[in-house]
Amino acid sequence: MLSGVAVIAVTYGLARYGYGLYLPQFRAAFGLSAGTAGAIAAGSYVGYCGAAVVAGGLVGAGRARQALWAAGGSAALGSLVVAIAWNGTSLAAGALIAGSGAGAATPALVAAVAGTVPLSDQPRAQGVVNGGTGAGVVSGGLLVLSMPEAWRWSWVGFAVVALVVTAWADRHTRWGSVPQAPSGRGVRGAPGHVRPLGRPLVAALLAGAGCAGVWTFARDLLTADGGLSSAVTGLLWCLLGAAGLLGGLSGVLVRRVGLRAAWRSTVVAAAAGTALLGALPGAVIPAALALACFGSAFVALSGVLLAWGTERTPAAAAAAVAVLFIGLTVGQAVGSVALGMVTEAAGAPTAFLAASALLVIAATGAERRSRESAGGAV
Repeated sequence: MLSGVAVIAVTYGLARYGYGLYLPQFRAAFGLSAGTAGAIAAGSYVGYCGAAVVAGGLVGAGRARQALWAAGGSAALGSLVVAIAWNGTSLAAGALIAGSGAGAATPALVAAVAGTVPLSDQPRAQGVVNGGTGAGVVSGGLLVLSMPEAWRWSWVGFAVVALVVTAWADRHTRWGSVPQAPSGRGVRGAPGHVRPLGRPLVAALLAGAGCAGVWTFARDLLTADGGLSSAVTGLLWCLLGAAGLLGGLSGVLVRRVGLRAAWRSTVVAAAAGTALLGALPGAVIPAALALACFGSAFVALSGVLLAWGTERTPAAAAAAVAVLFIGLTVGQAVGSVALGMVTEAAGAPTAFLAASALLVIAATGAERRSRESAGGAV
């Protein structure tokens, strides 16, 4: 579990969401407009989707270990490209490759937990591992605080750590006992897996589009519109990540209140945090509350999606989770582009309010009557 948390921390919290953390520096270094910044973020999300498809196929073929190394290797390579980027195009290439690592990490770690952790402890373990995003976000915020202008060296560090934690997770996983998906096809057998995932997939798409506001533009909003200093925004980013650690308890939440209530509560909380941040970006206390609310809610809602996919297709859990996380990421890609355009046309606060509205709509996608309430367990 600890090594899995570390892999998620690097691939998600640093290599993927580090783009939004360092967006003010990137815009200053390469003269990026809000629209271009959103398009680059969308590219990293597209890379995520492609990697998730490939990794799902590897897991389905019993090659989850290769999927894990694809995750760590992509995060490391992409981070190095970002570190040496010389213009917007090279930055976009690095962000795309770095973001791909996260796409491969989730299917690999779902299989790793399934093969290593006792069955009764797997829901809790999956939730804890998924909460590693928060640890990575905190680490990124601390780097900004300690070395605000040394962003190139920070990304070199991301690359090194990605390889180290991947080796750690590989060493502590029982790969030989990881079962293959019955179809043997993973995500490549997606049509059979997607049919029972219709409702959660639509909900994931909408939630992803709404969450793109904070992950892509939050620090830029706080700096440009809110007028907050680099030190303050770095601390706020740490708070965002620390709150995300609480989202690792999503497995407990699902068992206590059911999938429907868990999904609605986490998505509405993310919407509230997004709206508050857009309304008061220059007020430190409201901004802190907003980011804490969003950070814990986002990690929790992604954990609920994990449980939702597993509950819908228990015989192909890794493939189902990959499909839903791809849906979440496609939503983030579309949301990044659309919200970047709204920012240029009407300002960042308006874009954040639009993002909040998308999240409220996503909350309505919850099951009317979740299956576990009828007698099954998640």
